[in-house]
Amino acid sequence: MSDNSSQGGVSGLFLLGVVFVALKLTHVIDWSWWWVTLPFWFGLAFVLGVILFWGLAMGFIRVYRSRRQK
Repeated sequence: MSDNSSQGGVSGLFLLGVVFVALKLTHVIDWSWWWVTLPFWFGLAFVLGVILFWGLAMGFIRVYRSRRQK
C-alpha cells in the first residue's frame, strides 16, 4: 500500500475570495468589486512577479557577461 500524502486542495486566498463574493452578493459588505476580487488576483500577480524578476535577472547576467568579456 503506497502512502500518498500529496492531496489537491483549495488555497486560503481562493476561499477568502469566495467568502468576499458571497458577502458582497448578500449585501453584507459594501466594498467595490475590485476589493472583493483582490484575493483572486494574488496568484496571477505572483506568477507575473516571478517572470519579471527572472527576466530582469537574465538581462543583468547578459550585460555582466558581455562587459566582463571586453
